Amino acid sequence: MHYRRPLPARKRTLCQDTMRTVIQRVSRASVTIQGTVHATIGEGLLVLLGIEPSDTEEDVEWLVKKTAQLRIFNDTQGIMNRSLVDTGGSALVVSQFTLFASYKKGNRPSYIRAAGHDIAVPLYESFCHRLSLALGRPVETGVFGADMQVELLNDGPVTICMDSHNKE
Repeated sequence: MHYRRPLPARKRTLCQDTMRTVIQRVSRASVTIQGTVHATIGEGLLVLLGIEPSDTEEDVEWLVKKTAQLRIFNDTQGIMNRSLVDTGGSALVVSQFTLFASYKKGNRPSYIRAAGHDIAVPLYESFCHRLSLALGRPVETGVFGADMQVELLNDGPVTICMDSHNKE
């Protein structure tokens, strides 16, 4: 797999230079690498995590808090009013550099906005560790940089996209 050097830090603008997640409420999810199941969860969240060169621990902290407390699980009345913390559900976090695909020119996406290993790996590991602490239980993970097959059964479907600098 080919990796590029990280870009120099740039001034942040809205919808640019943000740590990004795609959060899916799942009945089950798993990651398979080279034909072997690496991680699997039951009910909970599949979190795809994209990191840019200028992302920081502050971005990690904000997204972990939002992810753990996001009230997208049904209560007894069928209203989405419970969080992953409330339900005791599981989490599976997968690194996803393609969340920063640029398709402005031509039809072949560019991933120049995604952080290189030296920046992304420590922030990915920090996100997983902090989410585990916030939930009070281990978080399942993919393998950073590996060719993974991610299988999921989306429950709802409920899919939330979140950026650390577009705090809607």
